Amino acid sequence: MPKFSFRCAKVVRRSRPVSAAGAAVAAVLLCLSLAACGGAAEGQGSGGGKPVVLTTFTVLADVAQNVAGDKLQVESITKAGAEIHGYEPTPGDIRKAAKADLILDNGLNLEAWFAQFVEGLNVPHAVVSEGVEVMSISEDSYQGKPNPHAWMSPVNVQIYVDNMVKAFSKLDPDNAAVFEANGAAYKAKLESVKDEMVQKLATVPEAQRALVTCEGAFSYLARDAGLREVYIWAVNAEQQATPQQITKAIEFVKAKKVPAVFCESTVSDAPMRQVVGATGSTFGGVLYVDSLSEADGPVPTYLDLIRHDSKIITEGLTGAAS
Repeated sequence: MPKFSFRCAKVVRRSRPVSAAGAAVAAVLLCLSLAACGGAAEGQGSGGGKPVVLTTFTVLADVAQNVAGDKLQVESITKAGAEIHGYEPTPGDIRKAAKADLILDNGLNLEAWFAQFVEGLNVPHAVVSEGVEVMSISEDSYQGKPNPHAWMSPVNVQIYVDNMVKAFSKLDPDNAAVFEANGAAYKAKLESVKDEMVQKLATVPEAQRALVTCEGAFSYLARDAGLREVYIWAVNAEQQATPQQITKAIEFVKAKKVPAVFCESTVSDAPMRQVVGATGSTFGGVLYVDSLSEADGPVPTYLDLIRHDSKIITEGLTGAAS
C-alpha cells in the first residue's frame, strides 16, 4: 500500500464578502493550514489505511464506490436528500476534506460552492464530467451555460467511470487493474440500465412525450429517451418559481394536454401543484436527480435512480400509475 502524505494547506486571502457559514469555513481552513504546516504525519486520512476519496454528492459517491470496490474508502460531502446547488460546506466538511486523498466533483457549474470549499486545501481533485458532450441551458438567466446534470444520462456516466478509473489509478497505482476491471463491469450495468430506460419510455405515445418538471434537470435523460423537456425554472436557486414561470408552464400543459407533471425530491413541489390545480393534469410523482435516498428508500443507488425515474415518468404519462 503506497503512502499518501498529508499536504500543507494554502492560506488564501479573501477580497470578497463571505456569509457566516463561509466565515466559519475560513476559520477552520486557517486552523487546518497552521496544523498542516506544523508537520502533520503521514496517513492521517480516516480510511483505516485505505486512501480516502471524497465526492461532492451522493450520486457520485455511489458510482465511485462501484469503481473503487474495497480498495478505497469513498464518502460523500453532502448527505442523502441534500440539495446540491446551493449547499454551504460546514467546518466538519472542511476537516474531512483536509484529510482526504482525492476529491471528486461533477463540474459544469453544479457545485457553486466548490471553489471556496477547496481553495484553501492542497488536496487533488478530479472533475468527473470531463469529456461529456455538454448540453446548454436554453432559458432564464442561465441561458447558454452548461446544463450540469450530465449524470442523468447513463451514457455520460460511463465517461464519469473512465475519469474515475484514471484518477483512482493515479492515486493508487498498485490497484489500477482492479479499478479498470470494476469500471468495465459497472459500465456494462450502465449500458443495461440505459437500454431499460429507453425501452420503458418508448411506450409513451408520441402525443404525450413531454416531460414537465420543476427544475430543468432532465435534458440528458430526455435526449436519450426522445422526450421533450419543459420546466418551471432552469437551475435550483434561492429564489424559485416566479409567477411568470408558473404561468408559462400552465400554458404549455394546457396547450399540449400533458397528462402528468413531476417535481424533484430536493425541492418543494408547491409550484408544480399550482400547475396541476390550474390545468387538471395529475401530479405524476417525485423524481430523483441531485441526491440518492437513504438505504431503505426508493433510490439507494444510481442504477435504482434511473429505474425509478423511468418508471414514474412512464406511468405518469401513460396513465398507468396505481
